[in-house]
Amino acid sequence: MNNNIIDVLVVGAGPSGTALAIDLVRRGLNIRIIDKAAKSFDGSRAKGVQPRTLEVLQDLGALKDVLAAGCDYPLLGIHIGPLTIPWRMMSTDKPKSDIPFPNTLLIPQFRTDAALHACLNELGKQVEFDTQLIEISQDNDAATAILSAPEGTETVTARYVVGADGGSSAIRQKLGIAFTGSTHEEDRMIIVDAVTTGLSRKRWHIWPGSSGQFIAACPLPNSELFQWMIRLSPEEQPKLDLPDLNERIQKRLRSSKVLMHSIRWKSVFRPNIRLAEQYRVGRIFLAGDAAHVHTPAGAQGLNTGIQDAYNLGWKLGQVLAGASEELLNSYEAERQPIAATVLAISTKKYEGIAKRDPASIRRGKDEKQLAISYRGGVLAPEGSAVTTTLAVGDRAPDAVLETLNGQPLRLFDAFAGPHFTLIAVGDSAAKEALRIKRPTAGAQLKRVLIDTPASFSAELSLKDAKGTLRKAYGLSSDTLVLVRPDGYIAHIATRNMADSTQLVINRMAPL
Repeated sequence: MNNNIIDVLVVGAGPSGTALAIDLVRRGLNIRIIDKAAKSFDGSRAKGVQPRTLEVLQDLGALKDVLAAGCDYPLLGIHIGPLTIPWRMMSTDKPKSDIPFPNTLLIPQFRTDAALHACLNELGKQVEFDTQLIEISQDNDAATAILSAPEGTETVTARYVVGADGGSSAIRQKLGIAFTGSTHEEDRMIIVDAVTTGLSRKRWHIWPGSSGQFIAACPLPNSELFQWMIRLSPEEQPKLDLPDLNERIQKRLRSSKVLMHSIRWKSVFRPNIRLAEQYRVGRIFLAGDAAHVHTPAGAQGLNTGIQDAYNLGWKLGQVLAGASEELLNSYEAERQPIAATVLAISTKKYEGIAKRDPASIRRGKDEKQLAISYRGGVLAPEGSAVTTTLAVGDRAPDAVLETLNGQPLRLFDAFAGPHFTLIAVGDSAAKEALRIKRPTAGAQLKRVLIDTPASFSAELSLKDAKGTLRKAYGLSSDTLVLVRPDGYIAHIATRNMADSTQLVINRMAPL
């Protein structure tokens, strides 16, 4: 074996690849992350960050910068002749004890990327831009990649490689993985980020047209930019320079007051609806757009990709620490069905836009991804214990708790970090929790005791003074709940608590 072997090579430094890199670095792994582009992506493309993704970003340490750069979605303004009809795309909800971030955040992708890259830099790792994967091969022990950079070519050996290199993924193509679905060549849309005057920034403007053609302009927060979306007719050859774009929108809007002054980024988008038939070949994995591409409707692609990374990161960490390779098989088994479901939702919404169906504009709980569950999967088999509100495989909710001296503390603060969390509610559960052996390597186990005597010694003892944890978790008796590092429930026990929980931990821990 090569003594200079690294743990993981991440190919692609968009949101999925960078989120994965952050998770791996905080686990103490030796990684590299490369991107063939000369610099960070500078367009708005994916601009909606969903509530579940905000929870992930909080754990990874990037949330503060993301929230500072984004805002709530504005009302739509649907322009029909001289009328402007206000329309709320999605409800604006208040935070709850179990859902701290209930609303989708509007933030251009270049700012999401910047927040993630800054977080990675704080951990002492940087993206290697202008570095392209040329070839890749693998054997039973490692994968070998040949990289090309301005300094020349380099051979890198890694225990695992993750392709997060976008919809045209070089890694997916080199592995020969089928990317099933469709590309609608006749259905194209100009997307332009431009400084624009003459429009209110309090609305996401839409000018409907015949046959599903439309023009829309969304104000991007903390800037003078609008993201313009111009749907083209099937055979049209668009002109993308500034004067022609201005002429086009002014003619359609029947107003010379609306004016683009400079363009930051532009593209012609074709809807791709595709899903990789495999997420893994040996020691090489796919994540994000390399594994699934979506229509823009519903803001699902970036969010699904970041959650791919969050699911894969802890599993790679565990196996590299000595856990069974079987744990890595659960990545595709859990994430591919989620991507298929999300693709169906996104496609239905996008097709509704062409039919001028108002329901296609509205967004609800399906898009927020809080209800995603791995119930019935390889790590949450049928027959696992349930509560009145939750089952193994569900997202573990937040709760508003108190320290023993009365200071408020959210449960998600206890979750933060690369560890498993064991929640023990009640005296008998606490006694059982303290019997459980910690893993000797890999992700550690953090015990959180709820409503137990101060004499019980644990990492964290809290009070459920307002009953928010018992309500969210559906608990009526003493219970142990084991939460995975990615915030999903791994085990629920109300009897035989220590032994049954220890078995679950052992299945995911180093041998």
